[in-house]
Amino acid sequence: MKAVVYKKYGLPDVLELKEVEKPTPKDNEVLIKVHAASINASDWEFLRGSPLYTRMWGLLKPTYQILGSDISGRIEAVGANVTRFQPGDAVLGDILERWGGFAEYVCAPEKALILKPASLTYGQAAALPQAASVALQGLRDKGQIQPGQKVLINGAGGGAGSFAVQLAKFFGAEVTGVDSRAKLDMMRSIGADHVIDYAGEDFTQNAKSYDLILDLVASHSIYDYKRALSPTGVYVMVGGSMTHIFQTLFLGSWISMTGRKKMGILGAKPNKHLDYIIELIESGKVFPVIDRQYPLSEVPKALQYLGEGLAKGKIVITLGHHNKT
Repeated sequence: MKAVVYKKYGLPDVLELKEVEKPTPKDNEVLIKVHAASINASDWEFLRGSPLYTRMWGLLKPTYQILGSDISGRIEAVGANVTRFQPGDAVLGDILERWGGFAEYVCAPEKALILKPASLTYGQAAALPQAASVALQGLRDKGQIQPGQKVLINGAGGGAGSFAVQLAKFFGAEVTGVDSRAKLDMMRSIGADHVIDYAGEDFTQNAKSYDLILDLVASHSIYDYKRALSPTGVYVMVGGSMTHIFQTLFLGSWISMTGRKKMGILGAKPNKHLDYIIELIESGKVFPVIDRQYPLSEVPKALQYLGEGLAKGKIVITLGHHNKT
């Protein structure tokens, strides 16, 4: 089978399209013919081996040599202990603990998958798992979002950000989206009440305050975010450098214990609330924003596009099985 492989950390030029052995499912796994995959910030981080925590899965070289965790496809074979699926089922899921989605076939644990509804194309289904789940967990589970709150989403023009804007509006919040100038119109189109070009305005210095900040890019210090919170505001960090992670873990915890503002990191659980997200999509409340599609052979180009911060919503990889996105 064809797969996009990397054997050392680096930029997209270390990726190669190669013929590799087709995997065989273990007892608790299924073999999936991949119809579509989508790219997340985690793919970029694990490609580069940065932040440092990504090296826990391979200090000097990657343990998992095929990236891609958000996938959709059709099951071709099932392991001996699989009970929820059978060959022919269309599925989707975040297979972060297994990786391997940028390939024609991948094996995944049964528990990491759900059935793909017929109302979603394979491309739309692949755009959901990590980005939508992280957005919902950050806003509702960790952020405790409430109707009428002022919510700021830092990185609102990306994959998780585009879901977060829509979800925050669905929950009745007044939403401010922060991202690059090229993404402002898109953020408005999906419901943002206010938009900020981070190159032209620093939202931590404009004397405005927010009840909830969902931070997808970690571009400021913990004290900057504290200043931008309302007196009882909540700051939720989703990802960032080791410096930002340690700041939030230690200083954020201290701020939370000594005052009314709460600051912490989201420990996201893969695939959590996916069924609920699909309900929202099927009822027209939320939709995946898909910026571009690339074939499997152009995964390096797709990752470069994401790494340069250009993606407006999600980037989907299609594998030529008559996808319609």
